[in-house]
Amino acid sequence: MRRREFLSIASSAIVTWPIAGLAQTPPNPRVIAWLSGLTRTSSQPFADSFLAGMRDLGYVEGRNFNMIYRFSDGFQDRLPALAEEIVQLQPAVILATAVVTAVAARKATSTIPIVSPALADAVHLGLVASRARPGSNVTGIEPYVEGLPAKQMEFAREIVQGATRIGVLTDLKDPKAPPQMQELQAAGRDLKVDVIDAGVRQPDEIDNALQSLANQRVDLVIVLQTSMLLGERRQIAAQALAKRLPTIFGYREHILAGGLLSYGVDLRWCFQRGAYFVDKILHGTPAGDLPIEFPTKMFLAINVKTAKALGVTPSATLLSRADEVIE
Repeated sequence: MRRREFLSIASSAIVTWPIAGLAQTPPNPRVIAWLSGLTRTSSQPFADSFLAGMRDLGYVEGRNFNMIYRFSDGFQDRLPALAEEIVQLQPAVILATAVVTAVAARKATSTIPIVSPALADAVHLGLVASRARPGSNVTGIEPYVEGLPAKQMEFAREIVQGATRIGVLTDLKDPKAPPQMQELQAAGRDLKVDVIDAGVRQPDEIDNALQSLANQRVDLVIVLQTSMLLGERRQIAAQALAKRLPTIFGYREHILAGGLLSYGVDLRWCFQRGAYFVDKILHGTPAGDLPIEFPTKMFLAINVKTAKALGVTPSATLLSRADEVIE
């Protein structure tokens, strides 16, 4: 049962997806380059949201700019070469889908504007001077919210009552991971819960990491908010279910793929809002003059089908609080 209706997923992903334009057709449509650490298939919902945002602003596909797409398929070490390739094409804007792609793009160019709908720790990483006035060629939205991992820990203890051993699947290469891990460890100490982590560096390590957590008899697993883990959401959901591991996430897309519960920002909103930044840049506003934004709404999703398969019974109170319940 869906509690809210959102944008539907559009046609299947292809290497180059043209997008939208203004009322008048220029002779040489400008190019927006999409740099993603995910696969084409797993990127599709976010591309759809971005395209919807462009249409809302009055752009017409292929009329006054086109898109080019590059994907690293979950392998972060491929991003620098892809970023260099994009820079050689001289796009009007680079849309870097996450902080790891923003870092790669920023190393490749200090002049082409970079918009990221999923930044994190941008000041610490040297991507911007400040969130209020970035002052560089990078801007966008920070979907990571301080205190969110601790709240996910609370939901974990609510959906699996009496949980005392909580596993964490983390991405050792993503700069978003360490702050989340530190917050979870602090929350675990406050709740007197053992927090056991298993780290991966690339997609083919996920199964072994989940098996390690299962062998250590964790009560459930919190999966950190990172690009690679988001891209591998179907693999994580299937393997966790096979190992009888309830899972908690930060992104709703994991729940659509078969995860148990997610609580965090709505990435669809972030990518749709990313069109606002692109539009401003195309109309002449420097990226460094566009303040970084933050989502204000958290989104709770529960997959009842997965809960039943795991023998977990979400309380009526928890279900009533959910923004989306998948049956």
